[in-house]
Amino acid sequence: MTTEASLAETFDRQRPRLLAVADRVLGSRADAEDAVQEAWLRLSRQDADSIENVAGWLTTVVGRICVDMLRSRTSRAEVAATAEIPEFVVTEDLDTGEDSPEDAAVLADSVGLAMLVVLGSLRPDERLAFVLHDMFAVPFAEIGQILDRSGHAAKMLASRARRKVQGVPAPTGGRRRKQEQREVVDAFLAAARDGDFDALLRVLDPDVTWQRYTATGVTVGTGSDAIVAAVRRGQGTRVLARRVAVNGEPGILAWGPTGRPLGVMACVVDGGRLVGIVSIIDPGRLARMSLPEPPAGD
Repeated sequence: MTTEASLAETFDRQRPRLLAVADRVLGSRADAEDAVQEAWLRLSRQDADSIENVAGWLTTVVGRICVDMLRSRTSRAEVAATAEIPEFVVTEDLDTGEDSPEDAAVLADSVGLAMLVVLGSLRPDERLAFVLHDMFAVPFAEIGQILDRSGHAAKMLASRARRKVQGVPAPTGGRRRKQEQREVVDAFLAAARDGDFDALLRVLDPDVTWQRYTATGVTVGTGSDAIVAAVRRGQGTRVLARRVAVNGEPGILAWGPTGRPLGVMACVVDGGRLVGIVSIIDPGRLARMSLPEPPAGD
């Protein structure tokens, strides 16, 4: 049995771990803080003597809160405005025959971008099962209780998520892979510029994930139709877009008619297709970034 005073003490001891769990599941420190605070409010309303294992009880509650928050995001096709924006290092993409020291210095970040795309594509229950088991060693039996499923079902969810995460494209892996990436990005740009939607669909993976960091939040979409629709809406506008290097790998930078940057896209390429796009289209963020100038005369 436990007292109300010891509940508070236990919560304080568990809080760093609970925050770490919620942060990994939600991808947002602010949302993680909200989830843990909600868990404390629920704990404070409980009969202290009714909880035998406070740490386990808190893990269950935080896990369920996180799943509810992820499902709410999915229903709105967005995540919180406070979600962390990835760091982009954007430079000219010069095909010199070898990687520059600058490319090598920022290449590791591109792996993080690929992981961001994959984690964003996981279902809420897959993401929770993967994070709790693979990152925090929570037994599948306990994960199943959180998700109201069997331990075996929880194991299957984590396994499915693990396969997706293990499929994250590796770093460039040499000049041949980078050249493949350039060709895919160039084909995407050409198809978008020419309004060739059949060609656009050929270069997009049907399940491509698109995350857009805006001034008000982050929208997350899956499937090539949303990207094709966005290209259709942009037809006839005086937007200049060309290939650049984003964190050492081929990406896209777009400018408006006045030369003001409109957006930068990190592109994740696998199997000759675009499988993920992470875009920053927040004007404030773009204004603070060091970006290449638009080509003279265009």
